[in-house]
Amino acid sequence: MRFHVFISAFILCGFAEARKIRGISSSYKRFYRERRSFLCIDGSKIIPFDQVNDDYCDCEDGSDEPGTSACPRGRFYCTNLGFRPHYIPSSRVNDGICDCCDASDEYNSHARCQNTCWNLGQRERAYVEHQMRALDEGLQLKQQLIEEGVLLWREKQAQLRELQQAAEDLQIKLEEQKRRKNEADRLKEQKLKALEAGGSSLTRDNNTVTDIFTLLDVNNDGSITVDEVQAKVVLIHDEELILSEEEATTLLGGGLQMDLIKFQHTLWDILIKGDTFKIKNTRGDPHGEDPDLKAVDRVAEREASNLKKVEEAYEKANVQISDLQKKLAIDYGTDWEFLFLNSQCYKLKVYEYIYTLCPFNEVTQRSTGGAEVSLGTWGMWAGTPKNQYGQMVYENGEPCWQGGSRSTTVTLTCGTETALRSVKEPSKCQYIMDFQTPVACQPVLKQRGIHSEL
Repeated sequence: MRFHVFISAFILCGFAEARKIRGISSSYKRFYRERRSFLCIDGSKIIPFDQVNDDYCDCEDGSDEPGTSACPRGRFYCTNLGFRPHYIPSSRVNDGICDCCDASDEYNSHARCQNTCWNLGQRERAYVEHQMRALDEGLQLKQQLIEEGVLLWREKQAQLRELQQAAEDLQIKLEEQKRRKNEADRLKEQKLKALEAGGSSLTRDNNTVTDIFTLLDVNNDGSITVDEVQAKVVLIHDEELILSEEEATTLLGGGLQMDLIKFQHTLWDILIKGDTFKIKNTRGDPHGEDPDLKAVDRVAEREASNLKKVEEAYEKANVQISDLQKKLAIDYGTDWEFLFLNSQCYKLKVYEYIYTLCPFNEVTQRSTGGAEVSLGTWGMWAGTPKNQYGQMVYENGEPCWQGGSRSTTVTLTCGTETALRSVKEPSKCQYIMDFQTPVACQPVLKQRGIHSEL
């Protein structure tokens, strides 16, 4: 008889204890051991133990009613064997809605809840396994991109050194070419001055005398007349003034005409001196006919053309150096793993807009009508201290109609491919993007999210 009473008392005691600790995690069960009194977990009050889970709130922190909805600040623990355990507000206990997948929150309601924890856990385990496989693959791809980044960085450095050496060589060549052009210009100027001065560079050899005589003898009759002198000879200091008939006659030695022999000993000497008279500067005069002047002019043109080519090459090299230095000054990660993103662009269509992200450059938005708007240019990394390279910020885009400039924050997430995944505009002219890439994958020591009770 006593044995049966003992068994009944044990069962009732166990039932009472199980009832009273409903809604408690295993780590909190030590606070709810059967005793005469119960200390509220916040230490604010001591109550009789039989008032725990009696559907009346006695503790301010709600710790005396973990399994009922009596306390507004209380929480109910869903064990959810086979899935993730979690807390729900105690106000949801026995409210007719199944919040725990094991249905433990509706132990005393009309709701007929099915235990779905195993199915949920199975799906989550499959999802986590897929994520872990994707992470492993992403980390492998990341390692490849790191190796490519290191090689690319070295190539860029070598390219910069080559460009700098080429620029130095071009600078030396440029100085030399400037000297040669200046020398050619100087010789041309001297030749022009000599011809302007009446042929001070002319000599008394017969060929030169004959050439000038022939130039003055317009009608080729073997003699120079007053009219021909007036047409071809001018004052050095006033080319526009036409010589008078008297002046032309004086130059002809007082006669009306002069042959080659007389010219050689009279007018030729006057032109040689070049202090008063010279041959008129026309296309028919020695300026255009002089072979030395033509040769000097060709040399000057050639040197000017060569100088322009060297200047263009030097300027192009400096532009390339400046562009490459700017690219190399960007932070591409501790192992240059983000370097491959430079000079790449990724697009995503969202409704009527096409968004383009060009990492380390800019972000744009183009409408179906073709109008393109800048949503910001590369600013900086803005990740957390634990993940410095988790976010990019693009600033100083085109102004909004309400004032201020457009800007974009790009969050980098781990994935097996590099692609722009989503674009949102949570506030006016402030954009956020989800950008997936293997180089954003981070190794983890412990997978979180599934409880060990699984």
